[in-house]
Amino acid sequence: MHPLVDHSKLQRPSINICLSPINRGIRADLAPLLWNSSGTIYLLLQEITSAYRILSSPELVARATNNVCNALALLQCVASNPNTRMNLIQANIPCYLYPFLGVKNKEKPYEYLRLTSLGVIGALVKVDNAEIVHFLLQSEIVPLCLRCMEVGNELSKTVATFIIQKILVQDEGLRYFCSFAERFFALARVMGTMVDNLVEEPSQRLLKHIIHCYVRLSGCPRACDGFKICLPIRLRDAAILNLVRDDPIALEWLRQLFFNIATGNRVSSSAIGETLGSLLAS
Repeated sequence: MHPLVDHSKLQRPSINICLSPINRGIRADLAPLLWNSSGTIYLLLQEITSAYRILSSPELVARATNNVCNALALLQCVASNPNTRMNLIQANIPCYLYPFLGVKNKEKPYEYLRLTSLGVIGALVKVDNAEIVHFLLQSEIVPLCLRCMEVGNELSKTVATFIIQKILVQDEGLRYFCSFAERFFALARVMGTMVDNLVEEPSQRLLKHIIHCYVRLSGCPRACDGFKICLPIRLRDAAILNLVRDDPIALEWLRQLFFNIATGNRVSSSAIGETLGSLLAS
């Protein structure tokens, strides 16, 4: 199959034709075309890795950032397609994105790289797949997601939390966090901080992902023991609960969370009823 880009002329204009955001929407079969075209994925990885050397510089060049983000967006297209998704995993390509997830800089160019990289991982986990979660756990994605949940903007926090949520849905993911206290408390600490920050920067979507993570963790007795000392008090505050008052799914998750903890004698049943009852009555 012919390449999408003339490899004999590895010039920025020819690469940009492949990376063009307009080009991404032309063909419904773009993902298999990208993967099966000779050398095209190599060119995308070349574009992505070219930014490694400037990650530690004071300022990323906006043009370079745009080129890398376009390349990442094309990889997200491949990650979203059921016919090409596993190819990325088998080729260990997500690991090429990890340097962008580990940076602490909050400036916009770094945030664009962070968010677009998270978008690729988010596309991989959108459909529940134990093999993908196993790969991500083995490649140490969790500490990078926690970093993004700490330093990213609202969108990055939301996507990173969504990735953790999808990892927790798989039994291996739940075991990963609940088998070692250090891992459990690292996640609980980051989520607790995010809940506290929602008072000043409310986000219904982010809160819903956080609640889903909590309720999944609460299915493990060891996690319920941990929640005795680390479940954020603000999770019962009206200011936080009002964010999901019109979302029956999120409210049901909260009921389930408090019930799971209560059955371990961690929270009184009357306190659960009073908290959610006052919310629904207001």
